[in-house]
Amino acid sequence: MLSGTAGGWEAESRCESHIDAIVRERYGTWAWGWSWCYRYGGPIGNWVSGPSSVTTPDETAERVVSALLEWREWLERTARRFTELAPPPDASPEDRSWHLERACVRLVTHTLDSGAEGGWHRQASIVLGWFLTSTGMDRAEAARAVESAIGGRFESWVTPERTLIDSVGEDLAAGLTGHAPYRDHRERAALEALHDRC
Repeated sequence: MLSGTAGGWEAESRCESHIDAIVRERYGTWAWGWSWCYRYGGPIGNWVSGPSSVTTPDETAERVVSALLEWREWLERTARRFTELAPPPDASPEDRSWHLERACVRLVTHTLDSGAEGGWHRQASIVLGWFLTSTGMDRAEAARAVESAIGGRFESWVTPERTLIDSVGEDLAAGLTGHAPYRDHRERAALEALHDRC
């Protein structure tokens, strides 16, 4: 039986904690975000919280499976974006700056497109950090670079203007390469169009 508000939803919250422990033990660290609901800045729509999502055993199990599959699909889609946006290994500092600025802009937009609401900027920071580490950067260095570029400029429940996203991208790129990203180069038009379609 569900505890309801009289019990402060304690049983449902405990159940969620047990489910989380089982999922992490069974699937490993990649599964940590299976319950990260869009209402709280994540990309998941199939799970909200213990009090909202724990019902009968069968319904709860179905929600957990759906949320885990949704998380895995989001991770795979995000990883594909990383591959598409990564600077070539032999890029000059100027080219690397351009790639990093474009990647930042597109990954912040990727976060916004996930449907994340309150705390969406946390997802954006995590995704940008993951992207930078996927290019070979140390995790602590990536976290510092992202914090320096974003630095409180994004807010919960507020969709930023494109100019602000562009500015964060420029700051990230310049901070990492020492070069401002160049714009509107014709030889990059096809790559720009590809990234804009994805």
